[in-house]
Amino acid sequence: MADSPARTAPKKTEAALGALPEWNLADLYPAIDSPEVRGDLARARAECIAFEEKYKGRLAEMAAAADAGKTLAEAVEGLETLDDLLGRLISYAGLVHAGDTTDPVRAKFYGDVQEQITAASSHLLFFSLELNRIDDALLETAMGDPALGHYRPFIEDVRKEKPYQLEDRVEQLFHEKSVTGYAAWNRLFDETVAGLRFKVQGKTLPLEPALTLLQSPNEKTRAAAAGALADTFGQHLRTFTLILNTLAKDKEISDRWRGFADIADSRHLANRVEREVVEALVSAVRAAYPRLSHRYYALKARWFGKERLAHWDRNAPLPKVPMRTIPWEQAKSSVLEAYGAFSPTMAEIAERFFENRWIDAPTRPGKAPGAFAHPTVPSAHPYVLVNYQGKPRDVMTLAHELGHGVHQVLAAKNGPLMAPTPLTLAETASVFGEMLTFQKLLAATKDPKRRRAMLAGKVEDMLNTVVRQIAFYTFERDIHTARREGELTADRIGEIWMKVQSESLGPAIELSAGYETFWTYIGHFVHAPFYVYAYAFGDCLVNALYAVYQNAHEGFSERYLAMLAAGGTKPHAELLAPFGLDARDPGFWQGGLGLIAKMIDELEAMEHSP
Repeated sequence: MADSPARTAPKKTEAALGALPEWNLADLYPAIDSPEVRGDLARARAECIAFEEKYKGRLAEMAAAADAGKTLAEAVEGLETLDDLLGRLISYAGLVHAGDTTDPVRAKFYGDVQEQITAASSHLLFFSLELNRIDDALLETAMGDPALGHYRPFIEDVRKEKPYQLEDRVEQLFHEKSVTGYAAWNRLFDETVAGLRFKVQGKTLPLEPALTLLQSPNEKTRAAAAGALADTFGQHLRTFTLILNTLAKDKEISDRWRGFADIADSRHLANRVEREVVEALVSAVRAAYPRLSHRYYALKARWFGKERLAHWDRNAPLPKVPMRTIPWEQAKSSVLEAYGAFSPTMAEIAERFFENRWIDAPTRPGKAPGAFAHPTVPSAHPYVLVNYQGKPRDVMTLAHELGHGVHQVLAAKNGPLMAPTPLTLAETASVFGEMLTFQKLLAATKDPKRRRAMLAGKVEDMLNTVVRQIAFYTFERDIHTARREGELTADRIGEIWMKVQSESLGPAIELSAGYETFWTYIGHFVHAPFYVYAYAFGDCLVNALYAVYQNAHEGFSERYLAMLAAGGTKPHAELLAPFGLDARDPGFWQGGLGLIAKMIDELEAMEHSP
């Protein structure tokens, strides 16, 4: 079977966009039915069993021996090798599935690989459990050996999980049942969303093109798209309501067994960020709603000659500014030039994604919606998925995902166990890449109307990244809190959604009937509960970083790339220290929010200029 189906975009669209790249997954495996896949699945299972037989029940004894550092380091190296093998297999299966989530052959392949990887990796569960039973003093002495000391960040991360570990058989049960538990509900969500179709003005569209119509210059088209979205979401409301209820309950069960005090504490632990830091961020953003989103949308309503904007006009292009389609090659050069002006190294890494077919760009029926950068494993390379339709926002999305890709390439040298970056810092490179691209394009724009449109678009993107994501976080907190009292009806979920959206967007946005269903398609609520605050964290962090960059160019790019290359080996406080930044300082968040406010100030000044 081929890795990617043929493009199905209309010829007129293809001609305007130019040739769009499709990724080449052969760098991972030749095909889903290849001997290499079968061989690695068999090898993974055999080697995981052998690893368990060699080390299970022996780590405490090894830690007490004279050569503890050497032997424990050999064990961690073995775990790292297996992590890379398992990661390669599941990454390939996930990317194949993302290419067309409606294809039953791909869906079966993805499900089968998930099951086999879960079964194989169950033989590795003992390792972290036993590692955390080793006496602190013994482990610290063993890490005095450079071989084991190299893995200190990994070991210290594992030790942070110690208070929430369960006994071995319960951990194994949780692990094995994940395939028929939350992972199965995740898959149901993905396949349901990919199969949705929306009838807009005589055309039947999948999700991404339908959402894109909310940015159409034609008001009737935007309204029709919003109506179609609401209709189709409403038709599938029972399914989405069941998925959200089930996963919220599943999380509550896990959190209760593990002893997490707050509904978001497991996410904070995974992000290696303190609860009080997140609470300070959320409080700062919510307090800023009036001077950010409320003020901007009131300004935008005036531009449209209205007192209030319909919710489908929230991301509408400004009136009297001609819409343009940006060809793929122009988007590519814009991003690479912006990256190159900041750091030739950054541009060189980003260019590999284009030259080596690490990007999948066309919009296709069944293709996963949205965009992502998948790190795969350090022995391979990342892949980027976008749904490119030539809009200015699509260029920003490309810059965003390539930022992730550059980050993942730089961090890969840390190996499978220490390359992954906590989510709060994982968004840093992506949002910074967006900012570099935006500032370069803005500086080259002399026409006042187009400049205002660009500035407004950037403000809207930042509001979507900061205000909207914190509203999402508030929604999730309310949902998970309410779910503890019993199952939630679709109406109750819709009420909570409308409440947080009204609070965040302000009185200038009219939330009409149908909008109460718009929570249904947001994958983060399903795949990664409470992930969303990482976007706001990353945006405010980048605003602060960019201010440092503007005031001190010399040596900044080198420090920045070093921060990205650290991957998951350092906590956020240590990574930000070279820039004089501290996320625990309440003033830190105000600085990031202040940049958005200044852009709105500039737009208000333009309103009164001739």
